[in-house]
Amino acid sequence: MSGTRPTRWTRHHLDALVESPATTAPPAPAAPRPRVLPHHDIWDAWPLQQSDGAPAVVHGAGLWMALSAPAAGHPEHRHDHARIRLLARSDERWDDLGHVFAAGTSLGSREWSGSAVIRPDGTVSVFYTAAGRAGESRPTFRQRIVEARPELLTGGQAVELEQGVEHREVLRSDGRSYEPADEFDGGPGRIRAFRDPSWFRDPADGREYLLVAASVPGPEGFMGAVAIARAASGGWVLLPPLLVADGVNHEIERPHVVVHRSRYYLFFCTTRRSFHPAGSAPTGLYGFVAPTLWGPYEPLNRSGLVIQNPPAQPDQAYAWLVLSSLRVTSFLNYRSANGKDPAQAGPDEARAGFGGTFAPMLDLALEGTSTRVLRAPREEEWTAGDQPHPAS
Repeated sequence: MSGTRPTRWTRHHLDALVESPATTAPPAPAAPRPRVLPHHDIWDAWPLQQSDGAPAVVHGAGLWMALSAPAAGHPEHRHDHARIRLLARSDERWDDLGHVFAAGTSLGSREWSGSAVIRPDGTVSVFYTAAGRAGESRPTFRQRIVEARPELLTGGQAVELEQGVEHREVLRSDGRSYEPADEFDGGPGRIRAFRDPSWFRDPADGREYLLVAASVPGPEGFMGAVAIARAASGGWVLLPPLLVADGVNHEIERPHVVVHRSRYYLFFCTTRRSFHPAGSAPTGLYGFVAPTLWGPYEPLNRSGLVIQNPPAQPDQAYAWLVLSSLRVTSFLNYRSANGKDPAQAGPDEARAGFGGTFAPMLDLALEGTSTRVLRAPREEEWTAGDQPHPAS
């Protein structure tokens, strides 16, 4: 390992943040986009990867996983019912392939974000966050990293994942380098983190790593960090963090790495409410760049900001993920009305402003330490039906 660790994301960096068209997503039309799943909310999504990080294609379709929950009640409560769903994308159409795991087989009371990679033997390593404990009477917030290894079944034209496989806890916060993520009470933005495992194979050494959204001790009780673990013969070895939000943010989410032109781009997202003080920087995709996985990392665009929501719609989208092709996926979150914070509204008002489906993809250009949004979605990408075939 080389470089200085961990990299510290500081107020000095955020003081350099300047709103610019190059780092601002285009505004969504006022009309709601049709849902991929009419009766379910869909949010954090990730493609099944090949070993080189490229999205996998099976029977001509890209395979994706996403969190889902019935579209009922306050949207903020969807996290209490989240399960991972398998979808196939082809010809501008989504096929709903149903839940990835049979009910009651995962290790938590619900399933939070993760990643997946197809193995040479035809199995899929699905890494996910087990939130809470299976069978608990009310949701708690213990978080562990779990792997399941179902076989990818592709008989005929059907695609499905084997059910009933073993789920193994492979990683949890150590309580020393990382704060324990084990609260009984909490909610979005109010709990410590050890979640969102992102699988990555470093082309420099051929070894496998997991990046994890974590928490470390800080002046506000805890602060966000990017943890990393390395695969070893006896399991996964938890290493010191790659990056720490040094007193400026308490919740970094969905960290991931893209290698482009021999540089390592470390991306993550966070909300405006997670900054100290709250609202001192926008909800967005942020990132750093380094010559190796281990650093030294520099903030992109001086501040770290890569994509923010349009200022008039600060909660328009969330959960950005940069693919190896430099396309960027996210989901439609809240449309604001009259300057109100929709997440704090009542259930009916919040539900009326909630997107709960995929946003059209953006294209990103990376040039050293600079980035820019290359392409705005075409009008038909916002209005296309995108209706899936139902799960069989």
